[in-house]
Amino acid sequence: MNYVSTRDHNKTVTAAQAIAAGISSEGGLFVPESFPPLTVDELRTLVPMDYRARAAFVLGRFLTDFSAEEVKACVDAAYTAEKFGDHPAPLHTLHDDAHILELWHGPTCAFKDMALQILPHLMRVSVAKSVPGKEIVILVATSGDTGKAALEGFKDVEGTKILVFYPDEGVSPMQKLQMTTQEGGNVSVCAIKGNFDDAQTGVKMIFTDKEIGKKLAEHGMAFSSANSINWGRLVPQIVYYFSAYCDMLKQGKISAGDRINFVVPTGNFGNILAAYYAREMGLPVGRLICASNKNRVLTDFFESGVYDVNRSFYTTSSPSMDILISSNLERLLFIASGYSDEFVREMMDDLKKKGKYTMPENVMSAINSVFRAGCCDDEGTKETIRETFENYGYLCDTHTAVGVNVYEKYEKETGDKTPAVIDSTANPFKFSRSVLDAVMPGASEGLDEFATVSELARVTKTSCPPQLADLRDKPVRFRDVCDRDSMEKAVFRLLGI
Repeated sequence: MNYVSTRDHNKTVTAAQAIAAGISSEGGLFVPESFPPLTVDELRTLVPMDYRARAAFVLGRFLTDFSAEEVKACVDAAYTAEKFGDHPAPLHTLHDDAHILELWHGPTCAFKDMALQILPHLMRVSVAKSVPGKEIVILVATSGDTGKAALEGFKDVEGTKILVFYPDEGVSPMQKLQMTTQEGGNVSVCAIKGNFDDAQTGVKMIFTDKEIGKKLAEHGMAFSSANSINWGRLVPQIVYYFSAYCDMLKQGKISAGDRINFVVPTGNFGNILAAYYAREMGLPVGRLICASNKNRVLTDFFESGVYDVNRSFYTTSSPSMDILISSNLERLLFIASGYSDEFVREMMDDLKKKGKYTMPENVMSAINSVFRAGCCDDEGTKETIRETFENYGYLCDTHTAVGVNVYEKYEKETGDKTPAVIDSTANPFKFSRSVLDAVMPGASEGLDEFATVSELARVTKTSCPPQLADLRDKPVRFRDVCDRDSMEKAVFRLLGI
């Protein structure tokens, strides 16, 4: 199994090389040359397995330059009971047609843990195979959850440093505390005056700047990424879609071969792309329903065939989805266009020059045969949190609520009763103020972050995870703020170069 760049299909690398590099030198993203098929009979063999065994099976299909022992060691080190409990990605039944896939039982209470707890181990093996002797500098742009999950995953990992940039006013208070109090001798965090798109654009420019790369090489360093532009971040996410299907079978919700729909709240398009890859491998998936917040650039794309970032940017109660430039969409365009790097280069050039691109009808038709989309503003998010709690006794965070809202509208509009699995991407206590005010309007007024957490626990009779509650007593380590145009200088300063 080799990988090619979305912007130069002649550039072929192994899985280890793709993971170690993070992004191709010309700015393209690495994708598998083909998708390893998995039959319904093989799917049945995964049903009695635990999550770790399922992960080793699926990852082994893609990481063919890793030995089976290396894959198993990475999986076992990542998904421990100490970090994730008995099941890293359990299903919760909301009602007969809808099930919640809880992806937030890891150390940072967000779905990013599912990939970022294993990525450092995949990275260690990949670097040893492809660039031995180099110190890897992990450069991350985050809209909230990726930053903390990456910091926690790479904390004190030998041979690595990690630098995280986040929008100063674009994350929740709990997300900011998680990052700025991060422990570890190899970690650095810096806020930027701008939004997530500014941070992500800056990181990609630094990645592809040959002079910066040369300067790092002189100091025995090389860049890589923990964002979902890195194949090593994306491939572990494929696993939990297979695992969810297996759990549906195990619980008697479906029969082998039955189709299910997945509903994914998404901003950077990585999480739903992983579901698409699972479908391409043969997982019986009907529709992939893309759920957006008020920043509805993806909804408009699926409805019109035009991806246009020339629009207002909104700061919402679901900040991890406050994104206009969805990097992983490039991977979908590459596949839908028949692996045409020329087509992707043209679209990405239009995006850079005009701030938009338009899909040919045949490509958009292929995409819309699989995808549907919808969006939900903050008022709809509040209503959904309250109604889901009142009707089903289930407390969800703001991002999950967007998914539930979009699913309910989709089911009403289409009459599609296919069993649906809705990704739940974060613990509600990460967004305690928004969740409390949804359940009990105005209840957070005058309360600080941790008083809000306590009130949410009291009102809902739920408990805040200790990894969030314990932040109250942790000292803030990182207070740096930079302009979006000075991220390069910040990188050198944080690296001591």
